[in-house]
Amino acid sequence: MQTFLSYGFRPFFLLAAAWAVLALVLLVVALAGGGWSAEALPLYRWHGHEMIFGFVAAAIAGFLLTAAPTWTSTRPVSGTLLAGLALLWIAGRIVASPLTGLHATPAVLVELAFFPALGAALAAPLLRTRNVRNYPFLLLLALLFAADAAFHAVLAGRLSLPFDPLRLAANIVLVMVVVVGGRIIPAFTRNALVRERISTSIRPAPLLERASLVAIAAVVVADIVAPDTLAAGIVAAAAALLIAARLARWEGWRTLRMPIVLILHVGYAWVAAALALKAVWLLAHAPWAANWLHAQTAGVFGTMILAVTTRVALGHTGRPLVVHPAITVAYALVVAGALVRVFGPGLLPLGPVHVLACAMVLWAGAFAVFLAIYVPILLGPRVESS
Repeated sequence: MQTFLSYGFRPFFLLAAAWAVLALVLLVVALAGGGWSAEALPLYRWHGHEMIFGFVAAAIAGFLLTAAPTWTSTRPVSGTLLAGLALLWIAGRIVASPLTGLHATPAVLVELAFFPALGAALAAPLLRTRNVRNYPFLLLLALLFAADAAFHAVLAGRLSLPFDPLRLAANIVLVMVVVVGGRIIPAFTRNALVRERISTSIRPAPLLERASLVAIAAVVVADIVAPDTLAAGIVAAAAALLIAARLARWEGWRTLRMPIVLILHVGYAWVAAALALKAVWLLAHAPWAANWLHAQTAGVFGTMILAVTTRVALGHTGRPLVVHPAITVAYALVVAGALVRVFGPGLLPLGPVHVLACAMVLWAGAFAVFLAIYVPILLGPRVESS
């Protein structure tokens, strides 16, 4: 247990993957006629909430709690405090569960407490070391808390908003992906190519980087003040072009034989694709682009989370940065699941529920494979190199 609670990635990557599988199993069972309590959150609202504030939230916690000690040269959150954060996350899933009906009671405060608690745990080392570069993550966590609180308030009829709080939360997570991906993908790619003695010309492009960050922030603002409008479509199109231009400079085509690096590029490509699909839907209302939001959630979030968790767990347990062959299959499954969810309704000769079930099986299957390979790594001790 001491090893398991030594670093944030261990419990939270395990919880994220387990919830990715279990939450979708519950959804498939409900869609197959398993029933859904009238006192529970509406089925699809529960699904959206738990994918972001359950699955994605756990992955964010695991990443930030693992990265912060590196950023600040301080000891990681561990032991009792880490266990408390993990238990708080689990308590939140119980509160939101369709089996309890607690989301409509004061117990919802327990579910809402996770992001403030995580933010407090991260703020201590960041503020103490004046790690200004990473202060924005504290703001993003605060915005996720606000979006979660707004979600419950709207559902309870206590608040009326011109935008969807779940969409706001998804956009905040997208900002995180753009920021973190922009840091790690070119660095990891460059290091991998140099290690393989492959020439590379990856260089910083400060103007393009700043422009892409401004554009993704504009996407958030547009979806608050003018959701689903022509203006929001134009902003999404501009952001898609800038993200694609940025990605093109990182030489992803040179990593075809390096799955652990290639999947990061695929995940970032989903960002440009999701924004482009959103622009097409808002500007032209093309039916094949209607599921753009799932390109953002199942595509971007699913792929990037699997990419980062598989790499971080290896690196922080002293293992070589080479994934098990089964994980390469998991990478294919998560991408295939997202593709089916986004384009399947218009292309596959199946009913909507069957397409949805197929996408879920593929996508959840990726995280089931992750669990099969990584549970021993997450539970076991660090491998010390000789």
